[in-house]
Amino acid sequence: MGRPFIEFIQSQQLPWLEYDYVSAIRPGVQVRELSIDSQTGGCSILIKYPENYRHANSRTLDADEEFFVLSGELLIDGEKYGRYNYGHFPKGMLTKEISSSGAVVLTFFDKQPIATAATKDSDELQTERVIKRIDALAGEWGGNFNPDFPPGAGRKWMRRDPVTNDETWVLGTMPLRYGMRSEKHPVVEEAYLLSGELVGHLGVMTPGAYFWRPPEEPHGPFGSMTGNLYLFRTVGGPLSTIYEPDSREFNWKPKHDPILPPELAALPTFDGCVCQAY
Repeated sequence: MGRPFIEFIQSQQLPWLEYDYVSAIRPGVQVRELSIDSQTGGCSILIKYPENYRHANSRTLDADEEFFVLSGELLIDGEKYGRYNYGHFPKGMLTKEISSSGAVVLTFFDKQPIATAATKDSDELQTERVIKRIDALAGEWGGNFNPDFPPGAGRKWMRRDPVTNDETWVLGTMPLRYGMRSEKHPVVEEAYLLSGELVGHLGVMTPGAYFWRPPEEPHGPFGSMTGNLYLFRTVGGPLSTIYEPDSREFNWKPKHDPILPPELAALPTFDGCVCQAY
């Protein structure tokens, strides 16, 4: 893959900038680029929509767009997306107008998005993959985790893709929860910390922390004094987990030692307010 191993960066370290590939489809917004694939243009970004934002442009995109509202509100073709609302718009899906009174939205494209003027959905749209809107604040918590997964967590599914088998979910954990074994997965695992702290083998993550972890990379164990809430995604199929057989004493005070590409490693560390996740 053309995307670097990132574990982890605080999104607050990144500047708000304008990027041509986003401005071409959402003029007037600012972006924090969390990660990008140098080969496909697939990316994970924060988009900041200003107050009184409106972009009317009937078009389709040639990329899947997946999004989760961190704060504020979006209005897309009359559908209102408030805090912790989620959507998945596959390539070829028609949208006509986006407006906002101000919002910060965690957004994922599976390739560089290019817009095409249109008056209807593209023939290539896979309608079974459309998720118009899910409110993560609503609904019940579920479980059904791997039997070796430490107790004290709940999950709300946002997406289990019927074509790619990729998955997206919100995970919440209790305070004072921790594991004692490292693990790995056969797929990319990506996460954004929405609230609380996460203590792991590479340091302490606070709200706004982000990672993109390639397949088969051992990681963990993790724990939290505060409890926490994250958005997780997989790329390349559903999540499955292999745990190492030996347990270890959990380290509540790890060294800050993130795995970062040079351009991110050179950024100043973030030591400001962790009262919001961006």
